[in-house]
Amino acid sequence: MGKAQKYVLLGDATYPLQDWILKPYQEDENLTQRQLQFNYRLKRAHSVIENAFLRLKARWQILLKCDDCSLELLPTLILACCILHNVCEAHDNPFNEEWLEGAEPTELPKPCQPAPAAMEDGRAEQVRELMCQYFESCGEG
Repeated sequence: MGKAQKYVLLGDATYPLQDWILKPYQEDENLTQRQLQFNYRLKRAHSVIENAFLRLKARWQILLKCDDCSLELLPTLILACCILHNVCEAHDNPFNEEWLEGAEPTELPKPCQPAPAAMEDGRAEQVRELMCQYFESCGEG
């Protein structure tokens, strides 16, 4: 789109719109087809991320029991599991589908209400609009 963009995190509707948090447009009857397509693609990307984390937790089930380690150790433990997981995936190490039984996704508590508008960054709407235009230019998928 002729404008350099930095990386963004994907968030849901409860997150404030920031230039580094990409969230969907608020669902209502006024959304354009382009905005609906953007929301759909964001949802698809989010599901890929959820599946990746599910596989990570299934392979390294210590991540399901992190409540018994110190907070200082936790980032290193997670990083080590991510690195080992990526090494296994890169080398086609077989993934045992039975592992998924012990790592079913759990619903983490989320805020009930969207973040207040005052927390939103005005520049972020431009980033979201650029992404929306980009998705539209990519066609269906």
